[in-house]
Amino acid sequence: MIIDVHGHYTTAPAALGLWRDRQIAALKDGTPMPRASELRISDDELRESIETNQLRRMRERGSDLTIFSPRASFMAHHIGDFEVSSTWAALCNELCFRVSQLFPEHFIGAAMLPQSPGVDPISCLTELERCVRDYGFVGINLNPDPSGGHWTSPPLTDRHWYPLYETMVEHAIPAMIHVSTSCNACFHTTGAHYLNADTTAFMQCLTGDLFKDFPTLRFLIPHGGGAVPYHWGRFRGLAQELKKPLLDEHLLNNIFFDTCVYHQPGIDLLTEVIPVKNVLFASEMIGAVRGVDPTTGHYYDDTRRYIEAADLTDEERHQIFEGNARRVFGRLDAHLRRKGL
Repeated sequence: MIIDVHGHYTTAPAALGLWRDRQIAALKDGTPMPRASELRISDDELRESIETNQLRRMRERGSDLTIFSPRASFMAHHIGDFEVSSTWAALCNELCFRVSQLFPEHFIGAAMLPQSPGVDPISCLTELERCVRDYGFVGINLNPDPSGGHWTSPPLTDRHWYPLYETMVEHAIPAMIHVSTSCNACFHTTGAHYLNADTTAFMQCLTGDLFKDFPTLRFLIPHGGGAVPYHWGRFRGLAQELKKPLLDEHLLNNIFFDTCVYHQPGIDLLTEVIPVKNVLFASEMIGAVRGVDPTTGHYYDDTRRYIEAADLTDEERHQIFEGNARRVFGRLDAHLRRKGL
């Protein structure tokens, strides 16, 4: 089985975006907010949005199952207050759940949290637990910067986040560390802000001792870990200067990286530098980079090709394609075992 751990509903029907536009407009002009019940998207519309997009490409590229969450840039936690974010998150999560029900062999959900700048993460727990209990979701997306590029929240190692971590551990739910839209003109959303955040999250964990308090907490750092694999020697050296344990012991029982790296040399570096046990297959298909690479004639985000071409054994490829995902996403593994897989 080939499990893609990083998928977003980037092709949701247009009605979702139009509802969000109304919500944002109401914030600006003080008119009543649209009601959640006013968003009407049929099952047929959901099927069409998936069958002609994500599912078609999954079949073309040979992947089997995608962990599917709301569109990352749409999270936009910097907009409005907690109530705005809560309503928006609930709508987006429900759509991902409906997709997982319509295509249960191919999609399983991960939750967007209703984060908001300056709001205690404990406010997210109701939506997290609802998604686990009612929807059977297997992961969450955790935004370390709800301010949208201004970084006003405490680092991930701060006790500010501990109520969320306690619930994650209780439910055996890992978090993909994923920021949303940048509203800071200095940082392009997908080309800078995302990769900056990946690197920043890793460095925050390196400087702290979070995993002493939460030895079973698991973070997935997407986009190949940002700058981390490329500067692995720098991070090893900084850990040494800070009198931290070796990184294998300090972080690599708890932090994992995906393969959303869109060229062969990048994947080769990732799989050479980072232990294979810490690498999970992902494509973020129909995401930030959607075009065809003119040097290869293939889509940049067809990441399976890179894993197949990398200098790996069959067992190592199995770990990346399936084994590591089932180990990191414990609820996913339990779900598959119930289905006899």
